Amino acid sequence: MSRIVLYFVFLLLLSSCGQNDKSVENFNSKILFEEIKPIQEQLNPNTQINLSKLVKDNSFKNNVTNNNGNINFEPTFEKKKTFKFSKIKQFNSIDTDILFIENNDLIYFDNKGTIFRINENLETLWKLNHYSKKERKLNPILYFNYINNKIIAVDTLSNIFLLNLDNGELIWRKEGTSPFYSNVAVQADKFITVDLDNVIRCFSIIDGNELWNFKTENTFIKSQKKLSIIIKNDIVFSLNSLGDLTALNINDGSLVWQTPTQSNEIILSAFSLKNSEMILNNKTIYFSNNKNEFFSIDSITGIVKWKQTVNSSLKPTISEKYIFTISEEGYLFVIDTETGNIIRITDVFSNFKKRKEVKPVGFVIAKNKIYLSTDNGRILIINLTNSETENVIKFNSEKISRPFINNANIFLIKNNGIIKSN
Repeated sequence: MSRIVLYFVFLLLLSSCGQNDKSVENFNSKILFEEIKPIQEQLNPNTQINLSKLVKDNSFKNNVTNNNGNINFEPTFEKKKTFKFSKIKQFNSIDTDILFIENNDLIYFDNKGTIFRINENLETLWKLNHYSKKERKLNPILYFNYINNKIIAVDTLSNIFLLNLDNGELIWRKEGTSPFYSNVAVQADKFITVDLDNVIRCFSIIDGNELWNFKTENTFIKSQKKLSIIIKNDIVFSLNSLGDLTALNINDGSLVWQTPTQSNEIILSAFSLKNSEMILNNKTIYFSNNKNEFFSIDSITGIVKWKQTVNSSLKPTISEKYIFTISEEGYLFVIDTETGNIIRITDVFSNFKKRKEVKPVGFVIAKNKIYLSTDNGRILIINLTNSETENVIKFNSEKISRPFINNANIFLIKNNGIIKSN
């Protein structure tokens, strides 16, 4: 019985039909569903974590695993420069990324859907808008990727664009049937994205024609959280707004496996579910959500390897044998990637007097320090070895994006600009 059928049964009969069954069967696994309160206490706070492996500072470019690792860079925040654009009205409720290309230029957009390319010194190379006056008033949100000197852009108005990377000129434009709310994953002459109806769609880069689509479970009330896609070895991994993780063959869209991570009752509150972005490491997919769940799932079979209690919709990071994430309540979790055992929990919001009014937005790890952004315009610099907060840098009093590191610079997005610091 589908979730939609259960939804109507619930409304018509006002019964608890199906709610006593707290498990969901998958091809090879069984997941138990139970309500768990978020962890809000420290665990082994004096345990030291020492990392020795560093990765290059270009892990935000063409990263098929989506895992940024422990980046070989230490920002000083001594010099700051801002590229300003028209204020994005929906900035507080969306997740967007800067697109970094091979020569370290940046691609982003503004409130009217103007797409711009700037260099790493934040100087404008080109700026173009391909929307009508009516469309500009709808304030589209765009998601990007690029390949072979072409930019692929999808938006929340159901449009798909292919642009010339050199000058921003339009190569072709297609109109979809539903708004797009996911990153854009690219392989060879294809790209994949997911629309607001939880339909995974594959398009040709050559002409924009749809090659195949795969419909996953849908809801009447839509979540505004950006959805997540990864492509690896001809397999598309997609996590929809209901928490269903689907693996498809990129060539024809055929189902490899599908693992639900939520019970049937999620149909009644899907709009409140926020999943983190997925990361892939050693044939394992990791992600968490704001329902107190962190999952480790085998990418070959879809079997759940372990499930841990972590309340976070932030993208995690793996370095060596550790996975790092920060909960909605401001606790840093260090977890063993193989067993799922929690090694350490420390309170990184302890210095905030009104901690309940502050939410973490995202973080990056660089040279054994965590750089955590918040929705009140701060960057916390946290020593990863002992979890001590070494400094708090104030940028403004509003939300700033998670940090992005590229070519010995750190970048942040605010609602009307991109901030660069060294």
